[in-house]
Amino acid sequence: MSKTWGIMMLSVLSAPSLAETELTHNFCGNSMQTSAWQPLIGLDLGMVDIRSDDIELLGTQSAEFTGDVDINTLNMSLSAQSALIDKQRGLLNATGPIIYRDAISEVNSAGLNADLNNSEISLLGADYKLTEQQGHGGAEKLTINQSGLNLLNASFTTCPNDTPLWAIQAEEILLSSESGWGETHDMVLRIMDTPVLYLPYFTFPIDDRRKSGLLTPNISSSDRYGVETITPYYWNIAPNFDATITPRYMSKKGVQLINEFRYLTENSNGLLGLEFLQKDDSEPQLKERFLFHWQQQSYFGDKWRANIDITNVSDDNYLTDLGSDYATRTDTQLYRTGSLSYLGERWRTDIKVQNFEVLGNHSDSYAAWPQIGFSQTEPYKLSSVEFTLDGEISHFTNSDAVIDKATRLHLEPKASYGYQEYAWSFLSEFSLLHTNYKQEGDLAGSDYADSVSRTLPKVRLYSQLNFERDTSLVKNGIQTLEPQMQYLYTPDKDQSDIGLYDTTKLQDDFFGLFRDKRFSSVDRIASANQFTLGATTRLFSESNEELFNFSAGQIFYLNDSAKPSAQGINPNTNYNALFAAQTMVHWHRRWYLSGGVQYDADGKQIIQSNVTLDYKGDNNQLVQLNHRYANDVSGNTIEQVGLFTSFPISEQWQFVNSYHRDLDTGRSIEIFSGLQYESCCWAFQLTARRQIETDLNQSIGQEQATFDSSIGFNIVLKGLGSKSRYDAQKLLQQGIFGYRRPYFLNN
Repeated sequence: MSKTWGIMMLSVLSAPSLAETELTHNFCGNSMQTSAWQPLIGLDLGMVDIRSDDIELLGTQSAEFTGDVDINTLNMSLSAQSALIDKQRGLLNATGPIIYRDAISEVNSAGLNADLNNSEISLLGADYKLTEQQGHGGAEKLTINQSGLNLLNASFTTCPNDTPLWAIQAEEILLSSESGWGETHDMVLRIMDTPVLYLPYFTFPIDDRRKSGLLTPNISSSDRYGVETITPYYWNIAPNFDATITPRYMSKKGVQLINEFRYLTENSNGLLGLEFLQKDDSEPQLKERFLFHWQQQSYFGDKWRANIDITNVSDDNYLTDLGSDYATRTDTQLYRTGSLSYLGERWRTDIKVQNFEVLGNHSDSYAAWPQIGFSQTEPYKLSSVEFTLDGEISHFTNSDAVIDKATRLHLEPKASYGYQEYAWSFLSEFSLLHTNYKQEGDLAGSDYADSVSRTLPKVRLYSQLNFERDTSLVKNGIQTLEPQMQYLYTPDKDQSDIGLYDTTKLQDDFFGLFRDKRFSSVDRIASANQFTLGATTRLFSESNEELFNFSAGQIFYLNDSAKPSAQGINPNTNYNALFAAQTMVHWHRRWYLSGGVQYDADGKQIIQSNVTLDYKGDNNQLVQLNHRYANDVSGNTIEQVGLFTSFPISEQWQFVNSYHRDLDTGRSIEIFSGLQYESCCWAFQLTARRQIETDLNQSIGQEQATFDSSIGFNIVLKGLGSKSRYDAQKLLQQGIFGYRRPYFLNN
């Protein structure tokens, strides 16, 4: 019969708390599935519960236990064939086979020696397995104390089987539960049981905490860069400061140094990035090439906000030639701004300085130094009429323009009356747009005036109806119909004596039909005497999921002078009788179709169109087909088709591919393929890409364009590098035409 001996002793081992659920590692199957250890119910702090088939007392302070010995404390459990305890000296010796378990490990051993007073346990001939994260191995001697595990003549791997793909062997391995990192001395890395690397000292993560060290390198080869290696080093400076230093070697260009510094203070969080290439071997006519990026958000109390976003490059082709995480290769201008905002109870004030660095052979844009805007967030009410006042004062500079300095004051008082019910709504607005300009420069012989005062009224009437009915198109479905109507009036006024400082034409789409302005700012206020008619119909399932919608509308002008072709920044991009439509079909939870078109009813031509068909399955399975058309992009017609695919070959293997073709020139513009393998202990990605090169300093036709081809390889031994999982869809976002996930209204 089993016998029990309960004694009061010092705590054996201090260990972190653990979850009450099972730990299951991806791809590892049952071999890596470990139940969370729990202490024996009813134990108090400092108590040791011992059960065995037989007990022999050796005096008053010692005892020997034999036959199915189970020893439990609040911090560990032990099964052995025999055990000897000296209560006075706090010593415990046990012989095997032994199974030792605590909150962080499970060990099979031949023998155990424990100093209970110093909370230290040593196991001989041990095979261990970590229970809070992946990792197992063997050790000639394994010591457990309050800081973690100390292994002598030991091995470690995160691969689940007995013949792991990779493992490290070392004279000493320290696995610290306090720091979350492993440390080795005289380490040999073995791949397929073949030694490939010796390091006298090496550290690696065993949980998600940060520590300085090398991150996963990347190796690739391309026509543009030659052989390329990227070896980032992470520097954990402090809990609220860190940096990543990344040497990037390109055999055809040289060595580029990429630095990123992140910081977090009581009021601010931000990032500083600096990329530097002292000499470009492929373009010796260029001097140093660099990129600088600074981004910061600050909060001062409940009402003050500050933001900084600055990106600067040494030359126009920096992004297209070298690439960067801080901007895309297709960017043609870099945004640089700093702002300070005050959010009051009734007013909001924004103070902003901004300019754009225009890339390529284009005129420089204006800089705003500064731009002070204010808006009324809480309107004044008189009966049912609301009164608001918005405005700004801005100072613009551009030394390369005819007008090199300009100051603009704009005030916009508005009176509005609105009424809203469940089935319909109505809104009427009357605004007075007053703008005053002071313009300086060599204005002689130009259309510009040194002083301009412009005052225009604007009237907007908008109404919407909401109809709803049951439908048999889907089971217990609901269909809605939402007609909209708008009347907009602004008188015509010649504005050719005003420069263009921060104003451009807004996007023409269905939602744009019901805007009350055609331009993004106030340097041009379009005349209007027009009706806009449109409607949207939607189809909902019985679970209130939107399965279908279709929207269409058109602007009708009441006189010729209000038509866009009679005014505007560029008559070639302004269209009369603009018709716009868009639709979404989500007939199955995995299928999604969307599209849109803008059509000039007077000119009988399509302005823009797009259509996208998506299939999104489980486990990164997706297919996307898309087509886009634009009749005028910098004077060129664009018509392209694209394909994105991502297929899981098996649980570990994933294949991704993208292809884009220009139908106007009849050839491909980007091809990308990637193969990914991921298991619980290692992963790799193999990628190949061919894409058109861009030179912003030259006007190169499609027939003269050149292509860049590249091959990339990335490998991770999990447990020795990054803890993050690979995501096959991220591969599809790396090209010029990055994959974008479809937008579902129900998620």
